[in-house]
Amino acid sequence: MSSKQLSFEQLAEKARQLRKQGKQVVLCHGAFDLLHPGHIRHLARARKEGDILLVTLTGDRFINKGPSRPVFQESLRAESIAALASVDHVAIHHDATAVSAIQGIKPHVYVKGSDYQDPEQDITGNIMLEKNAVEAVGGRIFFTDEIQFSSSSLINEHFDVFSPLARRYLAGFRQKHDATSIIEQVQRLSSLKVLVVGEAIVDEYCWATPMGQTGKSGHILSAKFDSIEQFAGGALAIANHLAGFAGEVTLLTGLGRGGRHEPFIRSKLDPKIITHFHYFEDAPTLVKRRFVDPFMNKLFEVYYYDEDPMTPEVESPIRQWIRAHAAEYDLVLVPDYGNGFISVDMARDLSETARFLAVNTQINSGNRGYHVITRYPRVDFTALNEPEVRLAAHNRQDSVEKVGAALAARVGAKNLAVTLGMDGALFLEQESERIHHVPALSTKVVDRIGAGDAFLCLAGLALAGGLEPEVAAFLGSSAAALDVQIVCNREPVLPVNLFKYINTLLK
Repeated sequence: MSSKQLSFEQLAEKARQLRKQGKQVVLCHGAFDLLHPGHIRHLARARKEGDILLVTLTGDRFINKGPSRPVFQESLRAESIAALASVDHVAIHHDATAVSAIQGIKPHVYVKGSDYQDPEQDITGNIMLEKNAVEAVGGRIFFTDEIQFSSSSLINEHFDVFSPLARRYLAGFRQKHDATSIIEQVQRLSSLKVLVVGEAIVDEYCWATPMGQTGKSGHILSAKFDSIEQFAGGALAIANHLAGFAGEVTLLTGLGRGGRHEPFIRSKLDPKIITHFHYFEDAPTLVKRRFVDPFMNKLFEVYYYDEDPMTPEVESPIRQWIRAHAAEYDLVLVPDYGNGFISVDMARDLSETARFLAVNTQINSGNRGYHVITRYPRVDFTALNEPEVRLAAHNRQDSVEKVGAALAARVGAKNLAVTLGMDGALFLEQESERIHHVPALSTKVVDRIGAGDAFLCLAGLALAGGLEPEVAAFLGSSAAALDVQIVCNREPVLPVNLFKYINTLLK
């Protein structure tokens, strides 16, 4: 490691010594994923604002520009910056923003590029936080005005971050849409009221290290238990996704009586979500416990649930509430996991009362063979995977496009999406018969759990808000690409991360 490369703690101490010596300390901060002439000129100009130029680099796990970013790992990025004559010292900063870096370094001048000069153009909102932070330590912010290049554009053009199919798709999409207009359209969805109706699921990951076959029963796999982690899944995760994008989110779901899981569930829900919990008389809150090895392979899954939790005493007030209030919402979104919460009568009530109804009927081991979208007399939008489409249509021979179109017509859906895993998604417009194929927008998968829910949320919200189906398909696919980077439902897809990724994709 070059003598110019320091730990952040060493850099902060170096800055303290330099200030004590009367030196004017200048700080630059960024990802610098692909070092280009714009960066070089920016750093050279920053050096002129003081005696010493220090640079902090965002650590790999805090770069939220989407899958496959950063292209260069933090050690290589630090090495490249340290090689520049204008830079005196560089350190990797392990935080999502530069605020704590500024607080630690206490620079006399904090330098950013001219593209940050207008705070309203900063989709993260961080530039104002950074400005306040540097002024709080007695410094000032300075904006350079040098030649600009887009690292994302250069990476998209010259690096094989995406498949050839994805590059062709994005090139065509860019001809009709730009990042600014797409982000503005998403931001306008914040006026919508959304109702989420579905099963609350507590997902558990039991992290375990496989040890091999047991001694006496050689066909049984043994594993060493390491730890357990809980996540708010199902309709809870759906509501958390939507809370960042919609103006008002209401959640209608069922929990086991006794409240064992309720404190955890409430702690994991976004505070803005309005909850309407109904309590099963004898059934527990649904828990899905998965045993997962260190490489994210799912070894085994156990359900803790009652496959028929609903009773007339519980169902009746839920149906009354739906009939009285569902029409008040711009979007009713139903993640129907088929584990007993949504009855046939509730499905009919939702179809009859919702102004815009978006539904997914998920196939899983608890309902395989009989849980299909046709249990809803009418939906406006549904997002299903290919097996779910073929099961509902009882058709495995015809093309998925033909099967999907027939199924959409059967349930009256104006739009139907078929998610295809690593092959992306098909988006069918019923009236115009247009079909949009969006390839997978991520080349890296950490965990597929929840990706379909993220697709349903963003695509459904977009359609309910009047956005074009082509845009809804892009947004749903972008959200799914971000979600497969998240372990289970550890966190929702956040607007700032989606906006960053849209910028990355469309540059």
